[in-house]
Amino acid sequence: MKRLVLLVFLILIGLQTIHSQEKLSETEKLYATAKVWGFLKYYHPQVAKGKFNWDEQLFSILPKVEKSNNKEELSLLLIAWIESLGEIKEIRSTNSNHLPDYFNKNFDLSWSQDSKYFNNELSNKLKFIEENRAQGKQYYVEVASYGNIRVRNEPEYLDKEYPDNYHRLLSLSRYWNIAEYFFPYKYQTDQNWDEVLIEMIPRFIDAENAVDYHVAMLETVIKLDDSHAMFNTSTIHEKFYGKKYLPIIIRIIEGKVVITDFRDSAYATKNDLHIGDIIETIDNENALDRISRINKYVHGSNESVKAKNYSFIFFNGFNDVVNIDIRRNGELITKELVRYDYTEDSFKPKENTQEKYKVLENNIGFINLGELDGNDMKNIKEMMDILMPTKALIIDLRNYPRIHPYMLARYFTKNDKDFIKIIKPDLSYPGKFVWEKAKKVRSNKNKYYIGKVIVLVNEETQSSAEYSTMILQVGDNVITIGSQTSGADGDISKINFLGYRSYISGLGVFYPDGTETQRVGVKIDVVVKPTIKGIQEGRDEILEKALELIDQ
Repeated sequence: MKRLVLLVFLILIGLQTIHSQEKLSETEKLYATAKVWGFLKYYHPQVAKGKFNWDEQLFSILPKVEKSNNKEELSLLLIAWIESLGEIKEIRSTNSNHLPDYFNKNFDLSWSQDSKYFNNELSNKLKFIEENRAQGKQYYVEVASYGNIRVRNEPEYLDKEYPDNYHRLLSLSRYWNIAEYFFPYKYQTDQNWDEVLIEMIPRFIDAENAVDYHVAMLETVIKLDDSHAMFNTSTIHEKFYGKKYLPIIIRIIEGKVVITDFRDSAYATKNDLHIGDIIETIDNENALDRISRINKYVHGSNESVKAKNYSFIFFNGFNDVVNIDIRRNGELITKELVRYDYTEDSFKPKENTQEKYKVLENNIGFINLGELDGNDMKNIKEMMDILMPTKALIIDLRNYPRIHPYMLARYFTKNDKDFIKIIKPDLSYPGKFVWEKAKKVRSNKNKYYIGKVIVLVNEETQSSAEYSTMILQVGDNVITIGSQTSGADGDISKINFLGYRSYISGLGVFYPDGTETQRVGVKIDVVVKPTIKGIQEGRDEILEKALELIDQ
């Protein structure tokens, strides 16, 4: 029996030794290093205070990482690195009764205990650092005025259009780790964020030129599945998309690529293009196939908002002309169109010339919230005195409001009501987020609007507009109608690669009951999607539905 036990023990030791000597791929070594580098940046007390040039530390360790052959060699190397950073003092355990109300869906440090990459000694050391992590101010990140993070003290590297491979890896490691610890919706991405790092490391390292590198940055940003996560560079626009474009706005409607507007009406007249034309092909490529091909370059929390954003690159190219086939009234028409040169003004939104508020036929009030500003909200009483006698009120939020309608919402509820809950990053425990107390709309005790209130939304309803919608939805008799909104709520945070800026949603926004708004959009009571027929006839089908509901 003793011999059997000894034999089993020796076999286990042998297997453990073989496992520790298994060769790690270059990507696996760089993945483990990037994870540890980011963890130390925000967790190690000395590093988090800014006592080291952390970029240079990565550059110093990478040649050694490349020479390591297996888990054991990599672990010993990383242990020596950590020990060179100075002593870590134990901190007192926090009384569990006084812990913040944490939102933990983003938090996962289990990778530090992964025996595929780290030996027991290194895993224990990483766990010790977690338990005795940096407290107080962080050198590389701080809390902005609204509670989201502001990245700071990061060298810009403004001349790095196409840096060397170490700087490219730094670029990815920096960006990826900021999102890893401070993006509140990381848990909602389609692709696991760790898998993104594994996929993109060889893309960054093997990038043969500036275009490859910039497109790799772009694809990394798009993988956040966040309508706030935008990224563009002149290299991408001029050398990848092509600087030539058409002043045509498209949407995906009823599974077809449809022209819904023009940035230049004279161009439409000159080329006999109509709103409602269905694009079948572009330079002999099926229009829907083109949409599928460029999908990974277009930002958006959901397909509804991506359908809006396809216009930015759908028609781009390098040639002066492009051939498209359109279908109009069942007839297929081929056109050769002259492309424009892209300028900064090419994609500025049209100025909205609608009235701020008015009374429609049949005594129905209408407010275009996108046209109101701070001065208007100071005069909210004057506006509501005019609108109070109306039998119903339509509020259009298919735009970007400059104010939040707290004062307006007070007219629609008899009681104080919670309208939102927010999570904010906890810099004392990176990766964790803290629930804030729910925000309320205080009832206007003096005046109460008794008619129906209908809020109009669609894919243009993003961020502040979604937040404003949630404020109005506390009303006792409020109905929200329209199509899926952008699904990107919460103040934005700027995060950079090396010298190239991007953004993320920096706060997590939820309904008071915890219902998510990110990616799914705000709650909609009556769904109304545009139709090709409605587009062709120039109808506002969402507004039509609102008027219909009022008459019921």
